[in-house]
Amino acid sequence: MKFFKEFKEFISKGNILDLAVAVVIGGAFGKIVTSLVNDIIMPLITCILGAHSLSELSVVLRDAEVVDGVEHEALLWTYGNFIQSIIDFLIIAFAIFVVLKLMMKSKGMLTSALKKAPTKAEKQTLRERGVDMSNREEVNKALIELRAEAEQAKKDKEAADKEEAYRNSTEGLLKEIRDLLKDKDGAKSKEKDKDAK
Repeated sequence: MKFFKEFKEFISKGNILDLAVAVVIGGAFGKIVTSLVNDIIMPLITCILGAHSLSELSVVLRDAEVVDGVEHEALLWTYGNFIQSIIDFLIIAFAIFVVLKLMMKSKGMLTSALKKAPTKAEKQTLRERGVDMSNREEVNKALIELRAEAEQAKKDKEAADKEEAYRNSTEGLLKEIRDLLKDKDGAKSKEKDKDAK
């Protein structure tokens, strides 16, 4: 029973389902690319090379012969298969590269579009400021100003936090004590100067 429970937990994990989908899509994509290579590109290459098929390109190393009544097949060096495998690999790698590049570009475009769109809080703030939400140009202008203000407020808060952390540090406290002592000594010397006059 424990084995089946563990198996159920294993297959219900999100990563496993994602992997299964990737394998199925990868298999289908592999068939498309294989068809592209075998049915479209390779016939063009073999036509240019003047062969019926690239895999037919070979060099006979030893002719077929009959020895003691036993027929031995010819020994061939089928370099055409090797060339075809290299071409298949290059085309498949290029196709995968192009698809991944397009996916990453579309994902980047989606991410940048989502970053540009105002959030619910930003929309509420824009409405409070009296921005006409139906006017896209006005919304974009007000949104840029709002985000600039938010960025400046974030920088100011970071600077204030940094200053507070410095004041609370040993070095900051010692500097503050030194400044207080200087001010106190300066006030005493001024009083002495007044008394002396």
